[in-house]
Amino acid sequence: MKIISMIPARYAASRFPGKLMQDLGGKTVIRRTYEATVATNLFHDVFVVTDSDIIYNEIVSNGGKAIMSKKEHECGSDRIAEAVAFMDIDIVINVQGDEPFTDEVSLSKLIDVFKSDNNKQIDLASLMVHITDEEEINDPNTVKVIVDQSNFALYFSRSPIPYPRDKDAGAKYFKHKGVYAFRKEAILDFYKLPMLSLEASEKIECIRYLEYGKRIKMVETSVQGVEIDTPEDLERAKKLWK
Repeated sequence: MKIISMIPARYAASRFPGKLMQDLGGKTVIRRTYEATVATNLFHDVFVVTDSDIIYNEIVSNGGKAIMSKKEHECGSDRIAEAVAFMDIDIVINVQGDEPFTDEVSLSKLIDVFKSDNNKQIDLASLMVHITDEEEINDPNTVKVIVDQSNFALYFSRSPIPYPRDKDAGAKYFKHKGVYAFRKEAILDFYKLPMLSLEASEKIECIRYLEYGKRIKMVETSVQGVEIDTPEDLERAKKLWK
């Protein structure tokens, strides 16, 4: 099974433009993410795939591998699909460029999902973290996921799901970490399928898979880290890095 990692990286992020080129402990955020992914030693290859000359040069000039997108893309999955279309691979793991605390244990769990899926019933896998902080649960920047008894995703939302009408019912809340593992066929299917209303409303790309009947296996991890979406996140990341 040939497994690679792709790190989609846009320069013009809507909430925090240029965030991937911000300094984190003496190196840029995107370089930290790339090096952390390579350091897991889980992949045949690791690439940053980007629409930015600045990010491309940052990776290549520091000995890394990067691919320039040929088209404009709405989301990271589309960017990856273009890049892997003609590659001889089985599984591609999407590590977000703003995840410098990417860890080997969590990525290994995603890979294990496919190694044990002998009948190829799982289209993609992703990570979730149990959260209890009410502010985080209600924060629209925190994507939540609900799952069935076998940990297959039922829905993703920026709203708190499930809604706590009965606070004594024992519902648990899970934050979706934007790390995905795809079968190559699944991500190429995604690239061809148009966005539907639920994805357009929530602005959560993995909803497209659910809307078209794909199966997403969620894997729980305890590694929280920091996703750098805002300047405040960057400050938290700097403290954690120290």
